[in-house]
Amino acid sequence: MTSSIYWLHVGDLHMDEADDWAALPRLRQIVQEANAHAADAAFVYLPGDNANHATAAQYAAIVQALGPLTLPWRAIPGDHDFEGGSLAAYEASFAPAQRPECEVFGAHRCIFLDVVSAGQGGPDFRLSAHHLHRATRELARAQAEGQTPLVFMHTFPGDMADGGEELARLFADARVAFVDTGHTHYNELLNDGWVVYGATRSTAQIEEDDGRAGFSLVCVHDSVPSVRFRRIGQPWPHVQIVSPCDVRLLTRVTDPRQVPRPGTLQVVARRIGHATAPMEVFLDAGAPSPMQDAGAGLWQASLEGVGAGLHRVVVACGEARDSVEVLVRPVDDLPRRHQLVAPGHACHTIGAWAPAGMDGTQRGPNRNGGGW
Repeated sequence: MTSSIYWLHVGDLHMDEADDWAALPRLRQIVQEANAHAADAAFVYLPGDNANHATAAQYAAIVQALGPLTLPWRAIPGDHDFEGGSLAAYEASFAPAQRPECEVFGAHRCIFLDVVSAGQGGPDFRLSAHHLHRATRELARAQAEGQTPLVFMHTFPGDMADGGEELARLFADARVAFVDTGHTHYNELLNDGWVVYGATRSTAQIEEDDGRAGFSLVCVHDSVPSVRFRRIGQPWPHVQIVSPCDVRLLTRVTDPRQVPRPGTLQVVARRIGHATAPMEVFLDAGAPSPMQDAGAGLWQASLEGVGAGLHRVVVACGEARDSVEVLVRPVDDLPRRHQLVAPGHACHTIGAWAPAGMDGTQRGPNRNGGGW
């Protein structure tokens, strides 16, 4: 049975009057775009560092800007939400429904983790025993109920002060399809061979791409993850290939949805936003093939006679387009998966990837950028 979900990731807001509320108009515009074009998303996600100094006024500005949003929104805490040594202001400002510990959307179990308040705030990221046990329990429930587990936390496990490797190995064992994070301030994807991790640039404090703000659209389709960053104001509709998997994001090399077999290649794309232009798919710069409406915003096509090797697949709807590199292999020639080394660490970054909006510069306060 096919399962598909997508959400909007709004990078760390760092809402602050000291910068003339730089994040506020950007957040309002994201809300407008979400309402107009992405009303079928599961939710909008705030990955922590919501209020730059955890003040009531900063949280009030966030809540006011999100007021017109027609989608549900979900938040987790970051180290800036822990200023003053507690999450009291964060918890007082965001309703419990907006900061759940776990939530099920269809066939997906979304697990929201607090890696902040067990320590002393950033960069002392760690899980409390309660949150570690809860994560273990929820991942086991996902397996027992046949659900795809998804995790939301503020930082990569490799950046945690304690327990990061244990947590990343837990994700690998549980076959987590995607871990969505904040903290870095730049767009990045990691693939340690077992789990894909993603981060989206800050909404207010941006050092890459000449400071242009935006948000990410994260899709998980039959356990295949895909991420695309959109600048604010970019024309709609949005087109995103959700299956098969791009070679950069392979984690399950025996799964034909990640490494297809020669013969018929099934391509599935999500179109977000209204369009009158046809949906078309191109294989290796050949002639276009029409895609059929599969319902729920998904479009599909079957490409025949695809041989073994690396193929470029492009889906277009007018000027909107997306592309992936797909590895096709027969069942007796599948790639081998390496052992899990440095799980969840930034050493596994996939680097620059233009179609996904990844500059590959790691320009932010936590790698190669300046201080905030």
